[in-house]
Amino acid sequence: MVFLIFMMMLPTYTNQTIPNQAQRPLEQLINAFARLPGVGPKTAQRYAFFVLKQPPEIAQLIASAITTAKTEVKSCRICHHWSHQDPCEICENPKRNALQLCVVESQQDVFALERTQTFTGKYHVLGGLIAPLDGVGPDQLNTRTLLERLPLNTADESLIIEVILALPPSTEGDTTSLYLSRILKPLGVKVSRIAYGLPVGGDLDYADQLTLTRALDGRTSF
Repeated sequence: MVFLIFMMMLPTYTNQTIPNQAQRPLEQLINAFARLPGVGPKTAQRYAFFVLKQPPEIAQLIASAITTAKTEVKSCRICHHWSHQDPCEICENPKRNALQLCVVESQQDVFALERTQTFTGKYHVLGGLIAPLDGVGPDQLNTRTLLERLPLNTADESLIIEVILALPPSTEGDTTSLYLSRILKPLGVKVSRIAYGLPVGGDLDYADQLTLTRALDGRTSF
C-alpha cells in the first residue's frame, strides 16, 4: 500500500512532456519534427524513421543545411526578403524592372510569385497584415521602408512606380490593401491589385459567392 502511494506521487510524463534530458534520441528527433508547422505526431514519426533509414552522410547533409541556413540567411534591408546576401539578389539584379514594386505579406509569397517566372519587377515584404484585433497595426509592418523606396520627384515620368498589391483576399488583406492605397496614391504612384477569381479548371457550380463576385469584378477584355 505504501509503495502504491509512493508510485502515485511520482511525476508522470507523456511523449510530449518528457524533459529533454530524459528523452531518448528517437523521441527527441520525433518531437523536434513535431515542432514544424502542419506536422502531427504520425508525420513526425515518418520523418524521423526516414532520416534513420538514410546513410549517415544524408543525415549530416540535412543537419548541415538547417544550421547553415539559420546562420547565413538574413533579411534584406531593402525588401525584407530572405537571402544569404544583403541586399538580396533580386534587389541587386539590374535586369529586374525597378519601375514595378510588388508588395506581399511574407517571404513565402515571393517564392510563389517567382515560380511563375512572369513577374520581372522587385518586391517588398510587409511581414504581416493589419489585424487590429490581434494588435497589429501599420507600425508593426514594413510600411516605413516601403515609403522610403518610392521616388520623391514624381514629376519625372521615368521615376513613376507601379505598386502591385499581391495580398490575400481576406479581411486583413483587404484592410491592408485599402490602407496602402490611401497612403500611396497621394504620392503620385500607380496602385494596382492582383486579380482574384476562379482557378484554372474550376467549375462555376462549386465556386462560392465571394469568389464569383471577385471573378466578375476582375474581368478583362477578350
